Amino acid sequence: MDFIEKYEKWLNYSHLPEELREELESIAGKTDEIEERFFKDLEFGTGGLRGIIGAGTNRMNIYTVRKATLGLAHYLKKVSQDNSVVIAYDSRYKSREFALEAALVLAKNKIKAYVFQKITPTPVLSFAIRYLEATAGIVITASHNPKEYNGYKVYNCHGGQITDKMALAITEEINQVEDELKVSVLAQKEAEEKDLLVWLDEEVLTAYLAKTKGLVMRPDIIEGNSFDLQIVYTPLHGTGYIPVSRLFKETGFKNVHIVEEQAKPDPDFSTVKYPNPEEHAAFRLALNQAEKVQADIVLATDPDADRLGVAVRDEKGKYVILTGNQLGALMIDYILQMRKYKGNLPINGV
Repeated sequence: MDFIEKYEKWLNYSHLPEELREELESIAGKTDEIEERFFKDLEFGTGGLRGIIGAGTNRMNIYTVRKATLGLAHYLKKVSQDNSVVIAYDSRYKSREFALEAALVLAKNKIKAYVFQKITPTPVLSFAIRYLEATAGIVITASHNPKEYNGYKVYNCHGGQITDKMALAITEEINQVEDELKVSVLAQKEAEEKDLLVWLDEEVLTAYLAKTKGLVMRPDIIEGNSFDLQIVYTPLHGTGYIPVSRLFKETGFKNVHIVEEQAKPDPDFSTVKYPNPEEHAAFRLALNQAEKVQADIVLATDPDADRLGVAVRDEKGKYVILTGNQLGALMIDYILQMRKYKGNLPINGV
């Protein structure tokens, strides 16, 4: 089937949502646009799916999400029994809708889906997989991509991103799904009544924060200096605001300044071109606030809060944004120093 035939099949599908139908009708006769949307399927890999939201097999929509989820369901049934999947989503357009669609495909295939009630960071999803002893996880996010994008990542039973081998096996199952428009879902009410769709409340986040606080190596330093350290934090309109704010408060940091213009979830990411904390432009508002309060450290998380950007003052008092390599080196140096201080660093430690 060529791309024109695929386009016409979608356009003539009687159950196509009106929003997608209007989008397809608007490109009637525009061969290049039709081809770009239908010349291939969104590719699945270790990073799952990622693409522009819209109508077509090369777009993120309920049908490409359903197809990927059916492939995942078939894979899980082949490799394990009594499966369950945790699903999280970020603040982007369609994220909650895609999360629910994935859950209802799993429910149709008799796989329990745990879905977060609210937008949730990817690290909390990873924790939840182990906390709930699930066999896999899905997070609906396009990470730090522009607002037009969304994505679908799969995580394994250990809470980590899937390996090449697992991605290839899931891809094989996805490719065997012949018609993305005909993937069945279970009605939400029925899924809930059969305990195949379970909504997650604050319990998982509270457990995650408790575990995270347990990783603090020198709580005595925080207790003695919490009033001195000035922190500016921005969630860049994503999922980080509530968990990061709670973590600062419950850990004992007193002077945390949130960038209010970027605190609320916003699928348009209206104050930044790209919600990427590695981009200097994304730090503009945070650095402006840092100058006002004379902050010691500036922190930014991306929309699904699995990527951290950090800015600190140099010897001249100018803010410098650290690279990932610099941040990693500082963190491992600190861990080694603290372990040496506590006497639990092995003599031959590597």
